[in-house]
Amino acid sequence: MEVYQDPVFREDRQMLLFAHLSQLLNLFTGFGGFLVPLVIWLTQKDKVEHMDEQGKQIMNFQLTMILAALVAVPLMLILVGFVILAGVALLTLIFPIINAIKANDGEPTHYPLSIKFFR
Repeated sequence: MEVYQDPVFREDRQMLLFAHLSQLLNLFTGFGGFLVPLVIWLTQKDKVEHMDEQGKQIMNFQLTMILAALVAVPLMLILVGFVILAGVALLTLIFPIINAIKANDGEPTHYPLSIKFFR
């Protein structure tokens, strides 16, 4: 028995999935994980359902992780920065994948530890 899915919602979920997973470009480019989700959010926020709220979550998370990494660099002199940077690396790897799966399943997404730059 097949479950009927509206193609519009499937497309929306795929676009949300791509927005969340595009954050992983940081692993390859260092800056693409910020720019690509920003472009997707700005171009699709009026076309894709839930893109505006999830795009804001993605950008808040990315800005928070960039800020945490910038704070961690000078703290490396007292070795605490290495722990903070490792935590940032783990968070930027794990949470986009978890939220991409949630977005694809139609569940609400959440990035903990994010500063609310965009509301």
